[in-house]
Amino acid sequence: MDKANLGTSFRQITPQKFSEQQLEKAKEKQSSRVVFFSLVFPEHSSAVSAYIEAVRELACELLDLLAEGLWVPDRSVFSRLIRDVDSDSIIRLNHYPPMPMLCQDKDSSPCNQNKVGFGEHSDPQILTILRSNDVGGLQISLNDGAWVPVTPDPATFCVNVGDLLQAMTNGRFVSVRHKALTNSYKSRMSMAYFAAPPPDARITVPPEMISPTKPALYKPFTWAEFKKAAFALRLGDSRLGLFRMECDEQVA
Repeated sequence: MDKANLGTSFRQITPQKFSEQQLEKAKEKQSSRVVFFSLVFPEHSSAVSAYIEAVRELACELLDLLAEGLWVPDRSVFSRLIRDVDSDSIIRLNHYPPMPMLCQDKDSSPCNQNKVGFGEHSDPQILTILRSNDVGGLQISLNDGAWVPVTPDPATFCVNVGDLLQAMTNGRFVSVRHKALTNSYKSRMSMAYFAAPPPDARITVPPEMISPTKPALYKPFTWAEFKKAAFALRLGDSRLGLFRMECDEQVA
């Protein structure tokens, strides 16, 4: 494991919004890969559960506003995938310890003050809600390939568009490529909520967003199919390219 990427993934089901029948269904689906935070840190489980609930609602509100801005009649077309009891959403806690740089030649130019903690990639899910401490490290890639640092602010959220949202908006919103750098002197902490649909959810473009002049760019696929394809690639590889329509397949 990369020493600078010590994140742990947790999946939490929050009871406030689900019926008893839905909770029983969720419990039946638990497996060894599902780790409840309460089993690891019981003294903090209430706070984490409340946080997950809050950021999930934030993600849903953003997606509802996005659908409205795209003139999609069904305002909840994106958010209902996250609200589903079978949603594959997760929260991940990342710790990037300081990684001092060692210069072999003291007379040379100053050393680079950062090392890559998590390499260049895009998030495969729908939306990411990220919060970090006051230590910088997150960088995003612009269209021209330039990397721009994101100023850290513990009082704000950073929202990343994921691959699925790019597919569902037919390319109107583009999945952002980003990376995380470590600091030479301070630890960086971040907490990311990855909003994802159920594994069997079919990812398609709302019909209102397809026209003869703007045909569908991607083939329909399920989240499970997309994850399987993504895990077969390297971190920085483009996943959506595997599902892009050929010119003679594009549907209007």
